This record gives sequence, structure tokens and C-alpha cells, in this order.
Amino acid sequence: MKTILITGGAGFIGSHVVRRFVEKYPRLQIINLDALTYAGNLENLESIHDADNYSFVKGDITDPEFIDELFIDHPFDAVIHLAAESHVDRSIKDPLAFVRTNVIGTMNLLNSCRDHWASYEGKLFYHISTDEVYGSLGEEGLFTESTSYDPKSPYSASKAASDHLVRAYHNTYGLPVVISNCSNNYGPNQFPEKLIPLAINNIRNNKTIPVYGKGENIRDWLFVEDHAVAIDTIFHHGQTGKTYNVGGKNEWKNIDLIKLLCRVMDKKLNREPGTSEKLITFVKDRAGHDLRYAIDSSKIEKDLGWEPSVNFEQGLEKTVDWYLENSKWLNNVTSGAYSSYYDKMYGN
Repeated sequence: MKTILITGGAGFIGSHVVRRFVEKYPRLQIINLDALTYAGNLENLESIHDADNYSFVKGDITDPEFIDELFIDHPFDAVIHLAAESHVDRSIKDPLAFVRTNVIGTMNLLNSCRDHWASYEGKLFYHISTDEVYGSLGEEGLFTESTSYDPKSPYSASKAASDHLVRAYHNTYGLPVVISNCSNNYGPNQFPEKLIPLAINNIRNNKTIPVYGKGENIRDWLFVEDHAVAIDTIFHHGQTGKTYNVGGKNEWKNIDLIKLLCRVMDKKLNREPGTSEKLITFVKDRAGHDLRYAIDSSKIEKDLGWEPSVNFEQGLEKTVDWYLENSKWLNNVTSGAYSSYYDKMYGN
């Protein structure tokens, strides 16, 4: 039985990956490491809490002694590294926190892999990153795996640095690594600071929906369950030393996305058409706001046979349904009440 360390497994993307691996691969022992900061929530993993092949460890990847002891206690065969500070607005206010987690934290994991893996045979360090490392696109073109890095925010700069470290450890020490860079994720369990869950929660509570600038920034949207499948595919079949871009083929202007979401919410909440759209409020644009991201995912499609399974309209409706059906979860995370869940489950 192989033992896999998944970092950030109580977060949005991480929880989907952890559940998938625990449920699909009973012969893999999954260790979930998460610091349980504001966006980490063990309620996301309640369905697998008692699974025989699952364990949770609370800890911080920025603590090198803790990470070293974790590798001594567990004979990890692979690391799937998702733990990260990921919100651009927060990175503008506190860039050092992003450097600590995204850069130093990644280096601590790389060092422990290098120090504790006597042989690299059958080992893998899989680093999940973002398309934001590539910078901003104009009206045309797509990010490919060979696109030059040009990060614009403290968040994307910290992720670019971590990407470079992972490649450096592969080139310098021979550490077996693989990297994927994904577009904007959306779906169930996302903390409501990001655009879609924030808008859903505000519409639900008849609060204004803040939209930066004129809402003309364009993003490619990837349904989180499709991303979890891509991570599974890359982990098992990706080529060591390679990078794979994972996109949803769903480019939307922010304002068009929000208007679509308003129409869906009006229908789901039995409100008069146009009710939710009145909540849209344009606010001062984010500093250094990238105009457009769009990913060319043809490499993973051609080499590994992965492609997104849902279009944006389908995924958005699934997402809205989940949040409306899980209002208790949403109320807990917005109030901070979920923090007691760890104490209840683990007695600490």
C-alpha cells in the first residue's frame, strides 16, 4: 500500500482531490495535511472521515522541523502539493504571507522529499499551480506550457517562484516532479471570498454583488470536479519533469458571468427575472488586474486523454444547486462556526 501526502486537502480543490483518491483508490493510504486556516474546512471531508485509508494531520508547511518529522513518521511515496495562499486581494494586502506559504512552504516539502527519499524509484512530487504565473493575455491567444512567465500580482509571483523551485529541484537533484497550471476553479465547497460563491451568497442574502471596474476582465473557468480528475490523471500517467496546463474551455467576461448567475439564482429562488441583477455594484478595479487568462489544454488532452466534462452553464447550475442545498455549510464558513469542527472530531 503506497502512502500519499496531500497538502491543503481541507481546502476547496484539495478536498475534492482527497475525496476522489480515498474513494477511488482503497489501496492508497492518503494523509491529508492542512493548517486549517480560514479556507480549510474539515466539514468538506466528513463523508470520508472514518475511511480506513484516510488520516488527517493538522500542521503548517512553513515549519521545516514539523515537515521533517512528518516525513520520518510516514514513509511517503508521493506528495500532491495543493496547500497555498490563493486570493489575489489578500496577497496585495499581505504579500509576505504568500511568500511564506507558497515559496518557503514548497521548499520545505521539496527538501524533505530530497532528504528522506533514499531512492527516487516510484516517487513523485506533484505541484499544482495556476495560470496566473503567465501574466495577462490580450484579446487573442492562449497560455501554453511554453509561455514565458510574467506574473503581475504578489500571489502569482509567489506561485511562479514555487514553480521555479520545483523545476530547479528536478534539474539539480533529479527529484521526480510534475507540475500542472490550472485556470479559475469553481464548484462546491469554495470559500465565499472568490467571485462565484461570493455572488451566490450575496444574492441569497440580498446584498450587493461587487464587480471590479466595468466587469470586462475575462477568465477561463474550470469545474473543480473536472480538475480533480485531471490531477488524478496527471498523477498516475503524467511524464516526470513535464508541465500540463488544465483549462475548462469556458471563457467568460466577469460581468457576463455575473448576469448569467443572477438569472440562474432568480430562477432557483423563484424571484422575478432581473431581481438579482439589480444587486450588481461596480467597484474600484483591483490593482494590477490582469485583463484575460485563457489556457490551451491540448497537451493533456492529446497525451493523457483528459478533457473537461461540463460546460460553464452546466457547471454553474450544479454549483448553485450545491450552495442552496448546503446553506448550513455556507452559514458556518461565513460566520467562522466551522472552526469548532476540528475540536469536535479530533478532541484538540
